[in-house]
Amino acid sequence: MATADTGDGGHLLDQLRARGTVKLGIAGEQPYGYIGTDGQITGSAPAIAMRIFPRLGVDNVEPFPTEFGSLIFGLSSLQFDVVAAGMYINPERCEQVLFADPEYQMKDAFIVPKGNPKKLRTYEDIARTGARMATGIGYAEIDYAEAAGVKKIDTLPDQLAGLLAVEQGRVDVFVGTAVTVRNVVAQTKSTKAEATDEVTPYLDGKPVVDVGGFAFRLPERNLRDAFNRELHKMKRSGELLEVMRPFGFTKDQMTDIKAEEKCRS
Repeated sequence: MATADTGDGGHLLDQLRARGTVKLGIAGEQPYGYIGTDGQITGSAPAIAMRIFPRLGVDNVEPFPTEFGSLIFGLSSLQFDVVAAGMYINPERCEQVLFADPEYQMKDAFIVPKGNPKKLRTYEDIARTGARMATGIGYAEIDYAEAAGVKKIDTLPDQLAGLLAVEQGRVDVFVGTAVTVRNVVAQTKSTKAEATDEVTPYLDGKPVVDVGGFAFRLPERNLRDAFNRELHKMKRSGELLEVMRPFGFTKDQMTDIKAEEKCRS
């Protein structure tokens, strides 16, 4: 499948229509894209894809599970067609992939032992107390923690591993996106750990609200633009929130921010 940028916006959409199937790169992270207990693909991003791609003439959606840190490489090396993992949009990634406009905005939250004994409510609290922190591989939260002065950061495969590490006392706090953290604590009915309120990270002294979206190979502007048109229709009609609500999203996570804004900032 061609990836050279010939300046014509790419031909992947036509190829997907002919094939009848689009392959989604997912990273096993709830609630964005993962394989459910029934063995089927699920998550907010696949649910959106299952609405949009049939409207673009591509009826079948197939998952391609990989690690989060391998998503951009897997996309570039043609292992799958689209990243459907709620990937945060930032300037560094915008140099490597082409983002659709975001489907959500998000702050962070912490998994801490029940009662939050170290009173961890900000990244600065983690740094000040010397708490043992963990987060996911390749997560934006690593940068936020380092900016706040956290010196040692462990990485774990996913939020469930993070919850277990907190419950077992191997780390004092696991940091992730607010919906991810709330969901894993609620779904496991943990009696040893809890989720904090939302946490606003800071970079260069400025508050950060992250946004996440689908990612495409750089030449594939035609596919990205067609996807965006359908996504915007879903936003206007309220369908997007309807699709995302079962995965823990609320109206507070809906956003009209454009990808290009986050690519510049």
